[in-house]
Amino acid sequence: MNNPTEKISKELFEPAQTDHLDNEVIAKPQLSFMKDAWLRVRKNKGALISAVVLALVIIMAIVGPHINSYSLNEQDVTKANLPPKIPGIEKLGIFDGTQKIGGVETDVYKQQGIKENYWFGTDSLGRDLFSRVWLGTRVSLYIALLAALIDMLIGVAYGLISGFTGGRTDNVMQRILEVISGIPNLIVVILMLLILKPGIMSITIAMVITGWVGMARVVRGQVLKLKDQEYILASRTLGAKNKRLLTKHLLPNLSGVIIINTMFTIPSAIFFEAFLSFIGIGLQAPRASLGTLIEDGYKTFQFLPHLMIIPCLVICVILIACNLIGDGLRDAFDPKMRD
Repeated sequence: MNNPTEKISKELFEPAQTDHLDNEVIAKPQLSFMKDAWLRVRKNKGALISAVVLALVIIMAIVGPHINSYSLNEQDVTKANLPPKIPGIEKLGIFDGTQKIGGVETDVYKQQGIKENYWFGTDSLGRDLFSRVWLGTRVSLYIALLAALIDMLIGVAYGLISGFTGGRTDNVMQRILEVISGIPNLIVVILMLLILKPGIMSITIAMVITGWVGMARVVRGQVLKLKDQEYILASRTLGAKNKRLLTKHLLPNLSGVIIINTMFTIPSAIFFEAFLSFIGIGLQAPRASLGTLIEDGYKTFQFLPHLMIIPCLVICVILIACNLIGDGLRDAFDPKMRD
């Protein structure tokens, strides 16, 4: 033990020699809103796996139709309705080129003397289904992304103006919104098909006419909540103009809501396009989309189920991945919504 009579040096009572600039140093690293959201998304394994799967689907939609040597629209009726066959996995009992004929499993490729391998089989006209599935995926993704982008631009602009202006302008804009939202999408599509030819442009325009209503309402509600916050009032007191308030303060705080709604809009647009093509008022032959491929496979589902199952699996993967990514982004941008 220390000697109780031992004297303590006076130097120990002097203030520590520190730089006054260190008083302003923040010990914890500063996190931006987007970086904090990314840290939350990174913890969501389902959202990350879905993002990787969706990226692979997009890559296949770009390069898939050009992987093999078969032309997209090349027809050969002598090779029609062939089952899938992928070299290397025939021993697993799947994609082995066999088909039940008269209740007997028959190797169709061997029976017809076909040396080529069609990974997803062929359709009723002898066209390679692998190339057409990824071509249809490309068309469906293109329509969905285009519709979601236009919906986002129109909906965000409309909601910002309506919510920020308020008063009589807001009332008039909301009445217009109610009129538009009361028109069923299917009626708009039929009217557009009467005016324009069935195709990508007519479907996109039909989805855009009423698709932005949901985005506009969500953005307007958020603007009404944010425009009376203290930081907006402080900026207005310091002389900030309306343009700066919208672009520098409101829009960045709405980015999470906009991204989340856009991610949920994409699967809805894909399903809507597939539905239109399935009932025969969407894309027409020989154009390919996931909806048209499902519609073609539906006719022979009992005998050739792969013609319908494969495009259905692709569209299911896209829809599930987009929804899981949207859920992950929602939890990341607004943790309160997790419950």
